[in-house]
Amino acid sequence: MLIIDGDYPMGLAVRLNRDLKLPIEEVRTARRIKARGTGWDDSGTMASLPEMRRGKVAAALAKVVVDIDYPNSPIQGGPRTRELAYAAGMGQLALYRVHEAQGEAKILRTRNDIIDHMKTWSETESSDELPVGFILGLEGTDPIVWPEQVHEWYEGGIRVISIGHYGVATYGHGTGTGMEGGLLPEGPALLREMDSLGMILDVTHTSDTTVRQSLDIFQGPLLASHQNCRALVPGERQQPDDILKAVIDRGGVIGASMDTWMLTDRFEKDWSMQKEEARRDYFPRDAVTLEDVVDHIDYVCQLAGNSLHAAIGGDTDGQGGAEGAPADVDTIADYQKIAGILERRGYGESDVANVMHHNWQRFFETHLPSAG
Repeated sequence: MLIIDGDYPMGLAVRLNRDLKLPIEEVRTARRIKARGTGWDDSGTMASLPEMRRGKVAAALAKVVVDIDYPNSPIQGGPRTRELAYAAGMGQLALYRVHEAQGEAKILRTRNDIIDHMKTWSETESSDELPVGFILGLEGTDPIVWPEQVHEWYEGGIRVISIGHYGVATYGHGTGTGMEGGLLPEGPALLREMDSLGMILDVTHTSDTTVRQSLDIFQGPLLASHQNCRALVPGERQQPDDILKAVIDRGGVIGASMDTWMLTDRFEKDWSMQKEEARRDYFPRDAVTLEDVVDHIDYVCQLAGNSLHAAIGGDTDGQGGAEGAPADVDTIADYQKIAGILERRGYGESDVANVMHHNWQRFFETHLPSAG
């Protein structure tokens, strides 16, 4: 079955120095070159372009991720200024563009792009030579130097933006900051510029207050690219029912994240990036499975009363790789196992297809522009 992944921060390959045109085992065993600002190991890499093709991952919401290193920020080692964040973000955007020029990927800028792309994937027996589709998004707003500059990002292919990531972002509070912080002074202007372009607001990685304030200003489409349910797992990185319902009420889609610490409350600990403890010490990989992921998918379906708003939002490699994923996930190809779990829980064929790819496909066919 085809898959659309609702969150793949592939742009981090620029910072991680990974050649994702290679088969996954070659990425994992590539000659080690010390990367700045991260301790992530290549050996647990979950996705590369050939591995996405092998796993029938036809498309993904692919992210540009850059965080300014503000004082006391949970994310360390980022740029000092908006201008430097802009330059770093444009470097990640260039990676997607060059892969498109090489025929490895296809940037899906319009609704016809995604219609044609998914038709090709569904009608082609072997996906080995097909380009992987990318809808492009900004995870956090630090690379936007002033609100009106979002037009430049839109022209470059960006269609989705989340106000925050981890820490206080340029235009509002992300997660890992406490849930009270809201939009910052330039935030409303940015949201209005996004609205004028018909862009999509991603409520993931954004504090509760920032999301609620944004919903009063932003009138366009919403999604939650990789977001789990606070009713099942405590902590500010998960979202409460009222925010999940707001996404559902606007016809949005909520992608279930694969990161272990977001998936179960069995650990009886709410980890925050403001703390010094290593999260893997408290949320071991072998204690979490895809059954836990499906718990969150099922919760969204029950909240909505149908299967039209739940999907996969893997945060693929954004959690550091396989070390932070469920025990039964080695690479992105293992997302296929979700279909079988849903079937065993009584979900019908069309409901399973909704979760695996139809919901994301339908959403972007509806909300991407008719022209580039």
